[in-house]
Amino acid sequence: MADFIRIVLSVLVPPVGVFFKVGFGGQFWLNLLLTLFFYIPGLVHAIWVIAKTPDQAVA
Repeated sequence: MADFIRIVLSVLVPPVGVFFKVGFGGQFWLNLLLTLFFYIPGLVHAIWVIAKTPDQAVA
């Protein structure tokens, strides 16, 4: 369910969905750059990151 919410956020603002998945890492900055140049590549990258990255275990 959390990934669904992240994908919905990514449709509106792709870097937000990536941030909630991986934080301020390289994937976030790449997505921000893609989104600033063109919206669609940023959106595709955000959905790919959200779908392929496993959730971090909460201790």
